[in-house]
Amino acid sequence: METNTTNWVLYDGECGFCNRSVAFILKHERNSDIQFAPLQSAFTQELFMKNGWDQPNLSTFYYIRGNQKFERSGAAFEVLKFLKAPYSRLRIFRFIPRKITNWCYDQVAKRRQRISNGFCVMPTPEQRSRFQLT
Repeated sequence: METNTTNWVLYDGECGFCNRSVAFILKHERNSDIQFAPLQSAFTQELFMKNGWDQPNLSTFYYIRGNQKFERSGAAFEVLKFLKAPYSRLRIFRFIPRKITNWCYDQVAKRRQRISNGFCVMPTPEQRSRFQLT
């Protein structure tokens, strides 16, 4: 498992809102620099174990760069770097105290199942190689 030079988005593979978020990233990314893996995958479990991190929380969005883990709003701000304008400009909000941005993140996370049910990411054949599903 090589993660030192790879950018990973780890998401709840059973959550419609999370799947929509991955689809949004795929639609608005500037290039193909991000890889994806569901939190439920063996890959994610091995990655967390290898780095000595606590087991992943299914209500948390993670961005991994090398061996550095970002979560919740911090992960979202990191991923914005990879998106086209105007979405990348939303990074300006990263200067708001993390306590506030994580509170906002938590409010959405609590309601994520009600916000968007029944959606599954359907990557194109070219995008499929960027998903680690097992």
